[in-house]
Amino acid sequence: MDIKKLQETYPKLLEYMTSDDYSKHYIRLLKTEINWILNNHDYKEILSYEQACFIRSEQTSSYDMKRRYHLFYGILKRFEEDNLFPNRRRQEPLIKRGSYHLLCPEFKEVIDTYCVADKARGLKEHTIYGNASGGSCFLLKMQELGHTSLSTITEEDALSFFVGDDGNAWTSSCYKKEISAVFKADLGDYSKEAYRIHTYMPKIRPKRKTVPYLQSEEIKAIHDIIQPECSALSLRNKAIATLLFFTGLRGCDIAILEFNDIDWDSEEIRLTQEKTGINLTLPLTPTIGNAIYDYISNERPASSDTHIFLSEQKPYDPLKPKALYYISGKIYDAANIRMNSGERRGTHLFRYNLATSFIGKGVARPVISETLGHADPNSLDYYLFSDIIHLRECALSIERYPVCQEVFE
Repeated sequence: MDIKKLQETYPKLLEYMTSDDYSKHYIRLLKTEINWILNNHDYKEILSYEQACFIRSEQTSSYDMKRRYHLFYGILKRFEEDNLFPNRRRQEPLIKRGSYHLLCPEFKEVIDTYCVADKARGLKEHTIYGNASGGSCFLLKMQELGHTSLSTITEEDALSFFVGDDGNAWTSSCYKKEISAVFKADLGDYSKEAYRIHTYMPKIRPKRKTVPYLQSEEIKAIHDIIQPECSALSLRNKAIATLLFFTGLRGCDIAILEFNDIDWDSEEIRLTQEKTGINLTLPLTPTIGNAIYDYISNERPASSDTHIFLSEQKPYDPLKPKALYYISGKIYDAANIRMNSGERRGTHLFRYNLATSFIGKGVARPVISETLGHADPNSLDYYLFSDIIHLRECALSIERYPVCQEVFE
């Protein structure tokens, strides 16, 4: 880090971003970080942009703020060290998130070996990434306890990651399952020690979530904002909301939709699902077709890219699956629902809604599973947890039991 060079040259960076149509708000936020690092460089003995990013990230619990710090300090590092101006296109982050890059050489090799082994088994990339991330967090904790080799990790150390001082598990069964996947894999020379550590991991009872299904008034509010006459959403977001609402498609599948996936003559949507790799065919109803057509005709930026949905900012790249979460937030905001802190607002709620709507109307399970594109018909069981209509029918009456009037007051 050359703090003097940054101080002398950062006006050129801000001038470039202004000329490249970055928003004033975005530039102002970046300038805030420049001022912070210039003012705190000597006081906090900051030696690198990575260190500055770590300090700032520790000052907030907000995921969005942490993400912003990694982005901004990556921009500053690339500009100051390599004389490169920011590029709107997605680039490999210079300042990485997660635990892997903090691991010692042996622990990194364990994770690398796992990734190669499960890739050879044909596991999905996102599954491998999730397991590797969990395994990296576990190994980083072991590293903080003073270990740099699997051979020195004790049962007490391994248990301390999963169980608190009160003897209760503080990690979920799914998180433990991800970590277990790493230590059960074929790790070559590390397999023996990895298996030993795996035997130390406690059994954690899975908890069944209460699915936060959409209420009838919420369904009506969403239905209202996707009407053609409503202007609460951009045409792109309205088309995405229509697809979510009427098809229950996963956000990742909407992001990868291309023009050749739409058969306008046969009125069908045909795609290969990102998560399962299974082909899926859905009806292209007039409501869905009109919403997509309106976006393509009136709002979609001019581009040779074959993806239907593009970013609203230059250089108008195809949407990434993560962008669908933020777009779903705009949908809920426009409908003025789920505005309280902690309420679930992702795209998957639309799948729950479609599934429970079918279930409530007596649609056969195989038809629902086929519509949702499930690889395993038993996957539908999870959606049954939000079938409040039929769940109420299972409730036992308490009429025969005397209850004090005060209970209801």
